[in-house]
Amino acid sequence: MTIRIVVAGVTGWVGRALVPAIVAAPDLELAGAVARGAAGRDAGEAAGGSALGVPVHATLAEALAAPSDVVVDYTKPAYVKGHVLAALAAGRHVVVGTSGLGADDYAEIDRAARAAGRGVLAAGNFSVTATLLRRFALEAARYVPDVEVIDYAAAGKPDVPSGTARELAEMLAGVERRPAARPVAELSGLRDTRGAQVGQGTPVPVHSVRMPSFVLSCEVVFGLPDERLVIRHDAGSSAAPYVAGTLLAARRVGEAVGLRRGLDSLMG
Repeated sequence: MTIRIVVAGVTGWVGRALVPAIVAAPDLELAGAVARGAAGRDAGEAAGGSALGVPVHATLAEALAAPSDVVVDYTKPAYVKGHVLAALAAGRHVVVGTSGLGADDYAEIDRAARAAGRGVLAAGNFSVTATLLRRFALEAARYVPDVEVIDYAAAGKPDVPSGTARELAEMLAGVERRPAARPVAELSGLRDTRGAQVGQGTPVPVHSVRMPSFVLSCEVVFGLPDERLVIRHDAGSSAAPYVAGTLLAARRVGEAVGLRRGLDSLMG
C-alpha cells in the first residue's frame, strides 16, 4: 500500500532533502507540501529540484483538504504543536521532527492522538547515530548517577536546548539516580550557570552553547570519583542522516495509537 505523505516545512533544511527521497521510494507518495514563503510554487522546484506537479500550500489546513495518510512536520517551534493537533483532528498520523516542544506539550499530543485513534512519532533527532547516543546514555545512567548534557548548535538556532538534548535529558531524568552533585537550591552565586534543570524525576542539567562553526552536537558527561565518561554526537552540514530515519517513521507511525518518542522506539 502506498503511504501518502504531506511535508510541512518543505523548503527547510530537512524538508528539501525529504522531497526527492519520498518521490524515489516506490511505497511512498508526496501528497502535499507546506511552506508559507513558497506558496503557489511546485513542491519539487521549491525543494531545489524538478517540477513534480504538487503545489506548495501556505497552511497545513489547505494541504489537509486533499487525501493523505501521514503529516511530517519540519517547521518551527511556534507552529509544530498546532500542526500536530490539526493533523490528528483531520485523521492523519504525524511524524514530528521539529524541536521546541516540552513534556506538557507531548502529554497533550498523546491525549489527542489516543482520542483520534492515530499515531504520533516524535524525535529530537532522526539520525541513527544520534539514536544510539541516547540508547548508550540511558544504559550508562543506570550505573553512573551524575550526568549533565551540553548542547551545541549554530548561532542562529532559535530554540534552546535543541530537541536532541531536551529529549535526552527528559529521558535521563526518568532513570532512578542519586547524584553526588549538590542540589541547585543549596548553591550560592549565579545558580543559572549550573544549566537548566530538565525533566521530571531527577532533573538533568543542560547547558546550551550557540555560536558559529557548530551545526548540531550533543555531549553527555558522566562522572564518578576519579573517572569520567563522555558520549558525544556531532552532526554534519547535510540533512541526509535524518532522511532515512524520518521515512522509517512515516512508514511505521501508524502501527500504534498514541505518542511514541525517539527513533529507537522502532528499533529492536
